[in-house]
Order: sequence, then C-alpha cells, then structure tokens
Amino acid sequence: MSVLDHAADTASGQGKPKLEGRAVAAVILGNALEFYDFTTYSFFAVFIGKAFFPATDEVTSLLLSVATFGIGFLTRPIGGVLIGAYADRAGRKPAMLLTIGMMAVGMIMLAATPSYASIGIAAPILVVLGRLIQGFALGGEVGPSTAYLLEAAPSEKRGYITSWQLASQGVATLLAGAIGFVMSVVLSQGALESWGWRVPFILGIAIVPVGLIIRNQLPETAGKESSEADKAEESTVGVLKRLFRDHRGIMLAAMAIITAGAVSNSAGAYMTSYAKTTLHLPESTSIAATLMLGVASLIFCLVGGWLSDRYGRKVIMIVPRALLVLVAYPAYYLMVHRPSAVTVFAATGLISALSSICSSAAIVAIPESLPRAVRSAGLAIAYAIGVAIFGGTAQLVVTWLIKVTGDPLSPAYYLLAASMLGVVAPFFMRETGRKPLID
Repeated sequence: MSVLDHAADTASGQGKPKLEGRAVAAVILGNALEFYDFTTYSFFAVFIGKAFFPATDEVTSLLLSVATFGIGFLTRPIGGVLIGAYADRAGRKPAMLLTIGMMAVGMIMLAATPSYASIGIAAPILVVLGRLIQGFALGGEVGPSTAYLLEAAPSEKRGYITSWQLASQGVATLLAGAIGFVMSVVLSQGALESWGWRVPFILGIAIVPVGLIIRNQLPETAGKESSEADKAEESTVGVLKRLFRDHRGIMLAAMAIITAGAVSNSAGAYMTSYAKTTLHLPESTSIAATLMLGVASLIFCLVGGWLSDRYGRKVIMIVPRALLVLVAYPAYYLMVHRPSAVTVFAATGLISALSSICSSAAIVAIPESLPRAVRSAGLAIAYAIGVAIFGGTAQLVVTWLIKVTGDPLSPAYYLLAASMLGVVAPFFMRETGRKPLID
C-alpha cells in the first residue's frame, strides 16, 4: 500500500472520501496537463513562432510566440472567478470535469492548426483563440482540484497530500522534457520545425479521456448539504462578495505569494529558450535543462509538503524564498560568464528546488485559510491573477528586456524582485498547519 493510499484509508476512517492513488492521479491530471503544455510550448516556442508568426528576425518571431502564450493568461482570472465559484456552489467534481474538457479543446486547436504558410492569418487567430480557451480552463482548474485534495486528506498529512498538486508539475515537466529531448536527438532541425513540435501536444491530448473517466468516478468532498445551500442561496456574485468582504487580507497576501512562485516557475520553464537564444548552447543541451527542472520540481515539491506538515506552513514559505533572493543573481551570473550544460543544469535545479519547497507550503496554506464555501474560488482567483499578471508575462518581459538592454542578466533582476515579495507576504498570514479546516 502506498503512502497516499494509507493516508486515504485514514481519511476514509474519519468519514472522508477514500483517496486512492488513482484518484489522486485523476485530480492532479489537470494541473499536470497545464505544465506539460506550458513546458512543451516554452521549449518549442522558437518553432511555434516560425510556424505561426513569421518575422524578419528570430528574436521578433520568438517575442510574438511567447506573447501568444501569454495571451492565454488573460482569461485565467475570468476562469478562476467563474469556475472557482461554481465549484464552491455546485461541488468540486463537476468543476474538474469541465476544466479538463476545455483544456483538451485548447490543446487540440494548437496541435491541429495548419501553419501560417498554409492558411495565412487564420493560423495565428486560431492559435490565439485556443490559448484563450485553455487559459479560461486552467484558471478554474487549480481551485477545485486543490480543494478536493485538501478536504479528502487527513489533517496530519494535508501538506504532503496536497503537495502532489504541485509535484504533478514536476512529473509533467520531466515528461515533456524527456519527449522534447528525444525528439531533438532523433529528428532533424527541419523535421522539428515543420511537424515534430506538434507531436508532444498530441501525446498530451491522448491522456485526457482517461482523466475524464476517472474524475467522473470520484466522490464529492464539498459536502452535499453545504453545496445545495450554496446553490440555493448564493450566485457567483454572492460567493465573490463574501470572499472579498471577509477575507480581503488573505487574498492580497495569497496573490503576492503566488506571484513569486509564478515568476520562479516561468524562469525555470524559460531556461530552454534562454540557453538557446541568449547563451547559444546546443538544442539538446537547452532542452535537457527541462529534465533538471522536472526532477527538482517533483522531488522538492513533495519535500516542501512534508516539511510543512512537520514544521508549519509559514516558515517553509519564507526561508526557501529568502534563500532564492540570495542565489538568484549569482546563478544567472555564473551561467552568463561560464555558459555550459553544467552551469545551466545547476542554476535550473537550484532555482526550481527552492521555489518548489515554498510553493508547496503556500498551495496548502492559502485554501486552509479560507472557509469551505469560498475555498475553491479564493485559491482559483489568487492563483489565476498572480499567474496571469506576472507568470504569464514573465517570458515576454525578460525576452524584451534582454533585447532592448542587451543585458543577459535581466531574468535575474525580475526573479529577485518577485522573490523579495514572496518573502514578505507570508508574514501577513496565520499558521494553519495541523489545525481543523474552516467550515
């Protein structure tokens, strides 16, 4: 029996739904798909730019490509508001089924759209529309899925169980990196540019039906009585009014904390493009950096969840982020002045490890700080806004900064500023570790 199954049996004994390993996989699948897509798009951004956004120079094409990726983040706050509130009123399960279905539609539109050379201006329009649909779904995904894990887990293991939500990012990044690395070795540059970059997206779409089937079999955790009451007494507007009237301080702190994590994640995911276009390292080396990102995310997200169960949420949110403030500039300085596979892997792994530890504590502490009736909406909105405004624009900002300033250390400055915000914000939240959830 796995640790997850053991925890699930404990939870089941307390009257909670049994959280089996396959159920955990179904819950975190949406978040995994997000980062699989996120990572795949990031390290194929150059090829996607050439396919849909032809330009006179490579950097401009890349700018247009990452800008289109960022457009998907514009609809995240809308999805966070509408789907997050829907999950608090109707239940976690129907919201999770809705989001994964919409995610599949967005991925299909990217993978199946012909190039600009084939259908002209319709190509970038379809790609942008697909990113908007996917952004809406992803904005609403994290709230109900995280709330589900939190509510089904036993109190002494909430940090570890819920940290699988973020650890799934590492699994997805590792898988995307492995597929991308193999393809970069097996296929020629011409094959990658013409059709090879589509294959990883098609593979991601193929697992969506499995997620839909298993999610449909999950028991509900929101509670039938409270869910029915919410549906009868409150609209989406009512949920939002309650959230921002009674929990404004928590929401502001949560958005700041998530912003810091989003910028760190974007910095890691951008490392492939950074290594290729700024450090001028080989294609295989730059894509292999994603493998390091995935391994570090997987391992240290789980470490962070375990540590937060043992030592509390706040200290684990603050200390690793403070260390990241100290190492951000030296890490990028080393890569720029000693560009090699070793320095890129080391910097990527270190940044990812520190960010993953504190992000795991945060993804538990934020919903723990909110009552059940607004828990999903609160986390979804804070996550969507923090990720949309800063995480979604991070790659565009640093690409633009490098171009206009000529300073290859620009990503370090952005990461440093965001990390400082992440150090301060947790001081405005209460400790929630091992305490009963607010009903």
